[in-house]
Amino acid sequence: QSQLVESGGGLVQPGGSLRLSCTSSLFFLKNYAIGWFRQAPGKERVQVSCISRSGSTTNIAESLKGRFTISRDNANNMVHLQMNRLQPEDTGVYYCAAVSADWDTIVFGGAMYDNWGQGTQVSVSS
Repeated sequence: QSQLVESGGGLVQPGGSLRLSCTSSLFFLKNYAIGWFRQAPGKERVQVSCISRSGSTTNIAESLKGRFTISRDNANNMVHLQMNRLQPEDTGVYYCAAVSADWDTIVFGGAMYDNWGQGTQVSVSS
C-alpha cells in the first residue's frame, strides 16, 4: 500500500488546467521534501518539480516554468501541483514522492525518494 495518495488527474482539453494534490494518511508531509514526477507513455519517468519542507524553496523543470507551480499546505498535509495551459505532451501518469530532508532543502532525482504514490493519470486531448 502506497503511503502517498495523488488526486486531481483527469482528461482536459489543450489549454486547460488541472491541480494535482498529494497527501498521506500515514505520515505528516511537513517532515518530507516532496517531488512530482511524470511518466509519459513509452517514456521514462522524469522529475517535474520539487518543494522543500518549508515550502520556501521550489523548483520547476525548465521546460515547464511559467505553466506549472508547486505549493504545499502543511497545516492540511497537502502538496499541490498547479498545471496551466496544458498541452498534449503533458499527458502521462503523475506521481508524488517524499524523502526526509532538511527544512529548506529540495531534492532532485527519483532515486533519492523513498516513498511514492501510485500516480494519477493526466490526459490532454481535444
